[in-house]
Amino acid sequence: MKNYIFIILLCLIFTSCKKELSFVNETFEEKSTIPCKNDCPKITIDVPIAKNGRVISDSINKRVFAVIKEIVFFEEDSVKVDDYKSLAKSFIFSYEEMRQKFPEDTFGWEAKIIGDVEFQSENILNLKIDHYTFTGGAHGYQGYRSLLFNAKTGKAINNNQLFKNEKEFKAFAEKTFRNTYKIPEKANINATGLMFENDKFQLPQNIFYTSQGLLLYYNSYEAASYADGPKEILFPYEEVQQYLNFQ
Repeated sequence: MKNYIFIILLCLIFTSCKKELSFVNETFEEKSTIPCKNDCPKITIDVPIAKNGRVISDSINKRVFAVIKEIVFFEEDSVKVDDYKSLAKSFIFSYEEMRQKFPEDTFGWEAKIIGDVEFQSENILNLKIDHYTFTGGAHGYQGYRSLLFNAKTGKAINNNQLFKNEKEFKAFAEKTFRNTYKIPEKANINATGLMFENDKFQLPQNIFYTSQGLLLYYNSYEAASYADGPKEILFPYEEVQQYLNFQ
């Protein structure tokens, strides 16, 4: 009887470990307590929290938090901010500290972070972070961040790990990019007003796996001016599967 119960417990443990990784979105909000007429400073963080498979979940959640902190944290690194609640509070604190230094200036800060599961398969997980921040100036900044993970281990995947041969894929992508944005084959990549560093085509900082295909996404200022907006190319998977390490 004891052996029977032990076997059942082992089965339950094994089953719980095999649970598919899932996500639950949680929202964190803070507003300034300093009186204001309009555009009162606020921050909203709506983020997917990984559940099940503790080691995998912890790895993913730590990486997501680190990226969001990079976007909205303006204090000294020594300040203890280790969760989303304290991160939201630190954003508002940074505004109020600035307001004390320049009480006559009228400006409102805002941050809005929305995270979603963009793609999930047996081998790869892609989270998308849509972020907007305004901390004064002519306009705020909106962009996307792609966070790629090995779905089996939870370890982050860098862009250069995506490809069997990054140089070959880059050459392939440049031909498509030139065709899409009507840049002559032998002309300088910036000939039509783009802003690639050193006048050389580069893969974007953010690459997404989507249900339609592999998306190369250039945020504003990465390949073009703010006025020209972001640039993107979508490759059906059948066109790029030969280059990919993860499918």
